[in-house]
Amino acid sequence: MPFDDLPDWLPAWCLDHLGDQPADVLFRQQSMSTVFGLRLAGGTDVVVKARGDDGRAGSCVTAQARLAENGFPCARPLTPVVGVGPLAVHAEEFRPGGEVLRGDAPDIAVRYAEVFARLMTALADLTVTPPLPNPRWVRWDHTDPGLWPSIESLDGMDQRFVPTYVMDTADRARRRMLAADLPCMLGHADFEAHNLRWHDQQVWTVHDWDSLAWQPEAALVGAASAVFPKLGPATLPPIESTEAFLAAYQDARARVFTAEEQQIAWAASLWPAAHDIRWEALHGYTAVSGKALWTQAAERLRRANA
Repeated sequence: MPFDDLPDWLPAWCLDHLGDQPADVLFRQQSMSTVFGLRLAGGTDVVVKARGDDGRAGSCVTAQARLAENGFPCARPLTPVVGVGPLAVHAEEFRPGGEVLRGDAPDIAVRYAEVFARLMTALADLTVTPPLPNPRWVRWDHTDPGLWPSIESLDGMDQRFVPTYVMDTADRARRRMLAADLPCMLGHADFEAHNLRWHDQQVWTVHDWDSLAWQPEAALVGAASAVFPKLGPATLPPIESTEAFLAAYQDARARVFTAEEQQIAWAASLWPAAHDIRWEALHGYTAVSGKALWTQAAERLRRANA
């Protein structure tokens, strides 16, 4: 983006909190948050993230900072979260490099699972205020009326466009998860391929720490086992790949899930895809993305005892 298109508040914010003004724009990305890659006048490259302040960001950045200090492969925050009007803003180091690991075969699932186990082990040692509410694509534990968490931009659309099988799958999976009584822990709730970079067969960086959640371990692992290959529209890996992910995670964590935890993991594997397909259906493009859920829902629900 042109330098002149930076938000008016950003140059002064950089000077106040980083001690230097931006001299060049390396990139800008827009999703749930706006991310600016900047080169400061002194030559340092940094990343500044701005998102709507919903009260979650402080806990997420605190956890990210502690993980970086402990040697986990993630960008080190350079500032705490700072309020800028309705925004929550922080800066972190620029950590370029690495490649996306593509594929959804069982051997790829194992590699992702081993990183997820390492991540969850590192988070288990941290104490931060739970970053609630949880990200909306895993917010099956909401207390809003109806099946889905309240999302104003979606709730006003014609819900008849959402396929019935998606509604039924989400309802059965959610009921099974809500029936469980498992302790919650901190975990990464957006463990998708595009949020990781790899180098020489090793994970180089895990991104998107805004997406931490506070849920039962089995639910967090189950969701990760279903989204690890995701690069775009909603999808699900093959059943055997989720099996491989769950087994490798338990091996790496040196503990075996109980029967209930196994069921919750399988139930949780369905919710992100159902959420995403609902979003895509309401926006008019589900021709491809719904096929995996259509073909796998019955077996995943059976394994979930749902």
